Amino acid sequence: MLAEDRRVLHGTQLYTRVVANDEPGHGNACHKYSIQDTREVKPESPKGVGIYAQIQFQDGPIKENGVNGIHNEDLLVIVMDRLEGFQSGDYACPENDMAIECLKDALHNLNQRTYHRQNRGVEGTSKV
Repeated sequence: MLAEDRRVLHGTQLYTRVVANDEPGHGNACHKYSIQDTREVKPESPKGVGIYAQIQFQDGPIKENGVNGIHNEDLLVIVMDRLEGFQSGDYACPENDMAIECLKDALHNLNQRTYHRQNRGVEGTSKV
């Protein structure tokens, strides 16, 4: 656990904020995040109030540590599914469409990385 959680400064942070809740690991990335309400939570508030989600990413290679968290691709798929839902209804807009295309590109690139690692025989290991 970090001595002090680190806020991740992306987006407006008008209603929610993303906080990294651990130190970067072997690959220099954090594995635990929370999405919190930006309103101040008072000490007398029930535990957990103000935290909307806690996310645990895979920590270490699967072949060495087993599956212990989600993957980047999982979150991208969730966001893409939501935006595709909006696009099928009254909230369709060009910005959502562009975001969906960018998410598809991101997923393609991450899948290419996995494919290349599989071909080199290093997927699921800590080998570079």
